[in-house]
Amino acid sequence: MSEHNAPGNATAPTGGSANGRFRPMAVAAVRLDSIGESIGVAVPGPSAAVSVTGITLNSRTVEPGDLYVALPGAVRHGADFVPQALAAGAAAILTDDAGARQLALSADTSVPVLVVDEPRNVVGPLSAMIYRSQPSAGGALRLFGVTGTNGKTTTTYFINALLRSLGQKTGLVGTIEILAGGEPIPSLLTTPESTDLHGLLALMRERGLEAASMEVSSHAVSFQRVDGVVFDVAGFTNLTQDHLDLHGTMDEYFSTKAELFTPRRARAAVVTVDDGWGRRLASTAEIPVTSLAVTPAGAPADWTVTDTAARGLGTDFTLRGPGGASLQVHTGLPGSFNVANAALAAVMVITSGVEVAAVQSALDRHDPFTVAVPGRMQLVAEEPAAVVDFAHNTDALARALEAVRPPLPGSRLIVVFGATGQRDQGKRPAMGAVAARLADTVIVTDDDPHDEDAAAIRADVLAGARTAKQQDSLDCDILEVFPRDAAIRQAVELAGPRDAILVAGRGHEVWQEVKGVNLALDDRVELRNALTAGGFTVLQDDRIES
Repeated sequence: MSEHNAPGNATAPTGGSANGRFRPMAVAAVRLDSIGESIGVAVPGPSAAVSVTGITLNSRTVEPGDLYVALPGAVRHGADFVPQALAAGAAAILTDDAGARQLALSADTSVPVLVVDEPRNVVGPLSAMIYRSQPSAGGALRLFGVTGTNGKTTTTYFINALLRSLGQKTGLVGTIEILAGGEPIPSLLTTPESTDLHGLLALMRERGLEAASMEVSSHAVSFQRVDGVVFDVAGFTNLTQDHLDLHGTMDEYFSTKAELFTPRRARAAVVTVDDGWGRRLASTAEIPVTSLAVTPAGAPADWTVTDTAARGLGTDFTLRGPGGASLQVHTGLPGSFNVANAALAAVMVITSGVEVAAVQSALDRHDPFTVAVPGRMQLVAEEPAAVVDFAHNTDALARALEAVRPPLPGSRLIVVFGATGQRDQGKRPAMGAVAARLADTVIVTDDDPHDEDAAAIRADVLAGARTAKQQDSLDCDILEVFPRDAAIRQAVELAGPRDAILVAGRGHEVWQEVKGVNLALDDRVELRNALTAGGFTVLQDDRIES
């Protein structure tokens, strides 16, 4: 997708540092003939010596010396923006036949133009070449990539926290933010475009970072955002229905995820084998696999979770590995899924070469798996227990509801959620059914409708909830309340001190997209304000700006 044709009207951040750049401060120039040779394009005459010091798909982020990549988009071709790229100092253009024909009609293209059939296929490797972003195995910047349907964000935060507890300087790339040793940058994509990603990795190396953890979504693989990146360790959480609007079938969804576990993308893997998809991946991956079983029903594995015991909102557990190795682990985040996330993070770090004893020492000293992850099982109040979570598919919603169910007899669980527009429609009634089966009060509202009719989305979710209530003779209340802030207030008005409220689906997000317009909306702020207005005590959290 061309960045000029991205959905919505939000403006993407242009960099991963204080000066707004997703690239290092210093880049050694690469001759254009070397670039041409790497993609099979001859660069004749004086053009051969042209120096390239950067690469971008976005004409708005071109800097002097850049190779501007003009890709076809859903609405316009990147060649339309060549004048802006040239004005900003682009040293050369890379495009396809259609872009070249368009540029040939202009007399203003004063820089060399390289033409390949599918420029998207070469962007990642070229970015790695220009920014020298990929060290050899065991290089200065170790990379951890986490994929799966649920748990990617929390696992990357856990890896980051554990590595920091081990005394390492770390970076992070994910749904919520990008950390490159400076101020966090909010993310609009789970994984940045490959040009930005390689620039960011080079920036991390320039700043002396030793390791980075990264979410790798199926979109990132499908849209070639991680091309040219080789992870030291790739991790797999789970696979449940999601994103079938892109992939069509679960088999296709799995195949896209499985691409990460090939030699061109990773050197080693840790795979959670609690579901059939994980077991299939562990048996078919083309790289060395360390298996992890979290649930008692999981397949035999190299590492297993045992002796789980609740402690406060979190869990203590033992992680047992090869040769009698074991770790005593605690996570302060609620839910069995956070046990899985913590276990995966620990085994991925061990697989990267860190001694088990060093990991145990870090766990004992710093409790890294209690790190707060914005919008992931984020506790806003304790009486009632009020939680905001990103759960936006059937499996994640079920796990979140089970995690926050209050233990006291007579207490109730209230859930507020919706479904995203222009996404997998098949999961909407399934989410409604899960909510009806696991909650006492179901409040269906709007998530991000995008360009779809919000009422039609709510109707799909409500149909699933009402059908489940009738078929299973469930004793739950089902309400339709919108807009979303009103639904959150309704939940608080219905709650008593012993009850629990789960606001699910949006997590850390601070904008709601409706018909191409971004409306300010933060579930954490709305929930905190509603609780305060209702006379309840909220937890202090500097990250929630009410």
